[in-house]
Amino acid sequence: MSRIEQINELLQKNIALFLSQELMSGVLITITEVKASSDLKNADIFVSVLPDNKFGSTLSKLRKQSGQLNGFLKNKIKLRKIPKFSWIPDDTEKHAAVIEDIIRKDNY
Repeated sequence: MSRIEQINELLQKNIALFLSQELMSGVLITITEVKASSDLKNADIFVSVLPDNKFGSTLSKLRKQSGQLNGFLKNKIKLRKIPKFSWIPDDTEKHAAVIEDIIRKDNY
């Protein structure tokens, strides 16, 4: 596993930990993937939110908490610099549910 892959995994785990401690009620947030740039200046955080209709407000809250997240990560992990985060919607779960519904309908 390359260094950047290890950093991505470490970031993903600790971002999920931060979000679990922040307790956003009524919403299930999953960090599906983190992709940091090779210079660690930026990182894309792919996030899934259930229910779907709460995605916009949840994304807004996540963006507002980026400063707190940076502080949390600085205390938790040893990196020279914490990347600037971009929150990206991950629709994989939604697409999988649609495909499962189609398969279920075809089988009946």
